[in-house]
Amino acid sequence: MEPEAQTQARPDLPDAIVPEGETAALKAALEAAEQASAAARDAQLRAVAELDNVRKRAQRDIENAHRYALERFAGELLGVRDSLELAAQSAASADAQALAAGQKATLQLLASAFDRFSIRRIDPQGAVFDPTLHEAVTVQESATAPPDTVLQVLQSGYQLNGRLLRPARVIVSRAPGPAA
Repeated sequence: MEPEAQTQARPDLPDAIVPEGETAALKAALEAAEQASAAARDAQLRAVAELDNVRKRAQRDIENAHRYALERFAGELLGVRDSLELAAQSAASADAQALAAGQKATLQLLASAFDRFSIRRIDPQGAVFDPTLHEAVTVQESATAPPDTVLQVLQSGYQLNGRLLRPARVIVSRAPGPAA
């Protein structure tokens, strides 16, 4: 092996073995590599810190969304409560017609709040029974309605943005059995 080839293969040898002109170049290259390494390390630390800040910010946003998710809906219901309180206070002195009008107005306030928050009423009267939306309380024979049809709605169901909140409680028809 030639001495020059050994020198290039072993840069850790003392300056006496490395040719004089190359020592300065190697020191400059080493210093540049150390600066690049320090810059990369700094950038990596900044990226980790920024990622941690984003994670903490997202966690705070989620906590606030959970904490205040019902705030707007609760605000809408305050008008309904006010209307019910007014009806309760004036029940003794109001006539039946005024109370009925107040109840209708209160129901309209509630329906309006439901609409604003995408709460949809399920009223399946006369529809085909759907177990994903309806709860059959009982089955009743019917000669006039086709089998598996909702004969009567005992309690309306509700959906929130397409997700079932409460199924409609219904009475479902079945074909009449043989005469006994």
